[in-house]
Parts: sequence; structure tokens; C-alpha cells
Amino acid sequence: MRRPAYVTSGRYAPPAARRELVADSADGARLHVEVHGEEGAPAVVLAHGWTCSTAFWAAQVRALAATHRVIAYDQRGHGRSPAARAHSTTALADDLVAVLGATLAPGERAVVAGHSMGGMTIMAAAGRPEFTEHAAAALLCSTGSSRLVAEAKVLPVRAGRARTRVTGAVLGSRAPLGPVTPVARKILKYATMGPGSAPDKVEACARIVHACPTGVRHAWSQVLAGLDLDAEVARLAVPTAVIGGTADRLTPIVHARGLAAALPNCVGLTELTGMGHMTPVEAPEAVTRAVRELTELYLHTTEKEKTP
Repeated sequence: MRRPAYVTSGRYAPPAARRELVADSADGARLHVEVHGEEGAPAVVLAHGWTCSTAFWAAQVRALAATHRVIAYDQRGHGRSPAARAHSTTALADDLVAVLGATLAPGERAVVAGHSMGGMTIMAAAGRPEFTEHAAAALLCSTGSSRLVAEAKVLPVRAGRARTRVTGAVLGSRAPLGPVTPVARKILKYATMGPGSAPDKVEACARIVHACPTGVRHAWSQVLAGLDLDAEVARLAVPTAVIGGTADRLTPIVHARGLAAALPNCVGLTELTGMGHMTPVEAPEAVTRAVRELTELYLHTTEKEKTP
């Protein structure tokens, strides 16, 4: 399968992977996986969010691949992973543990980072023995565990039933997004990014989001609308850092604060002033720094403990 056009050009295009593979999930879904960096380097696994793809992590891949083995995969139906019949948090967890099993040796650990739906993927997998085997630490970026539609601020009206109902209809729309136009960029920037976002970052996010198939976007919107992973957050026992943007309209900062309070082993909450929902693109250095710190604090320590 050819790489989508937005992946092969531009500042935010990730470098070509050292190798590519397919991970088979529990229900037969096939997941496109990219591995960057050298074998034997500390491992980092990246799970992107709703309507995104591996291209969303371009800045982190470029920054980390020189010293880490960076594993990024396309969620089912996104990027180069074919659409599948099942859309659920169980499927998200199945897919993550399939990727961990396909790319890491038995007992090998990694820092697992997730943005938006990718963070929800980590929460959903928290109680799985395969996750416990492979996760040394986790990073949750711009994500939440429940009440996503009720808390969203993409509509500039007072919270309540009417806003929740209309927000759900907008986010769950079956309408195609169409080409990336000046109007489309303005809408995407307002809904998902901070007001100070640079045009090239808006362009990168728009091209990635608009490439997501309409049916896939709608199917996952229904899962997110009914999301309730509060119980799973309590099972996420590995050291976990949380990042959120103070200008995030999709998952307002209240979600990040709630996760930090509920996690059994939260090791830090970073609030990025003026940043929106697309933190890995809007604030790439901050997200990359958080991943590096987790590998230094927890992954390297884990590997040293295994050395005789």
C-alpha cells in the first residue's frame, strides 16, 4: 500500500521507517506498524488519536529516533490500517497489545504514549497482562476517560443538555470533510488548536484529519460519545504523566486534571498555556521532552535492574 501524500512531503512528514510490519489483532484486524531507530535502543510506542495517523507523531519520531526505537502504528481504519468491523474500547486495547507483542521481545518494556483516542487506548489496555508485561511508563496527551461530549467546548455556548446534544451531532456527523480549503483550516483550527497555532501546523493537522475516511470517523465518534473508562484509569498502575492544553476545546483541561487526580501513580501534570487539542503538533518539544523524561526515569532503570 502506498503512503498517503501528506506523509511523504512537508515539514511534518515523518522520516521513512527503518522497517514496517503488520500486527494482527484479536479479531483479525490488520494494523500498519512503523519502526524507527535502531534495534536495542530504548523503546517508545506511540498511539495516535481519532482521525489521525502515524504522521501525527512526525516531530516526535524525528526527535527520538536517533536515540530510541520508536514504534508508531495506525489505529484500525486510520492511515494505512484497513477498516475493521469492530469499533470499541476493547478493540483499541486488543490492537495495542497486538502491536506490543509484534514489536517487543517477551518481557521487554517500553514507554507508551497516547494522544486523545490513543490515550484512551492506553487506559482501555491498562488491565491487560500483556500491557503490564511491556509498559514501563505511560504518557497521556490531550485525552479524557469519560464525559467527552458533555465537557467539550467546540460550541461557544453555555454547558447543558442543548450544547451536549448539538456537540454530539457535530462530532458524529457523517458529512465528508472534503478538500483542505481556507475555510476548512479555520474550522479545524478553531475546534482543535490554540489561537496562536502557526499556519504550517494547522495545515499539517488539517491534511492528516481530512485524510481519515468518513465512515471511520463516524464509527469512532460513536465510541467516544459513550466513552466511560473511569474504572480502567484506576488500573493504570505504571508511572503515568499527563499533558493537556489550556485552550483545548475537544478535551478541556478539566480532563487532564481529573486524570492526574484519579491515576494511582501519576508522576506529573503539564498544562500547556494557550495550546489546543493537537499538543504533539502544537507543542512538539514539550511532548518529546515528556517522553524522554519517562524513558530516563523508568525505562532505563528497568533495563538496568535486569542486568546481572
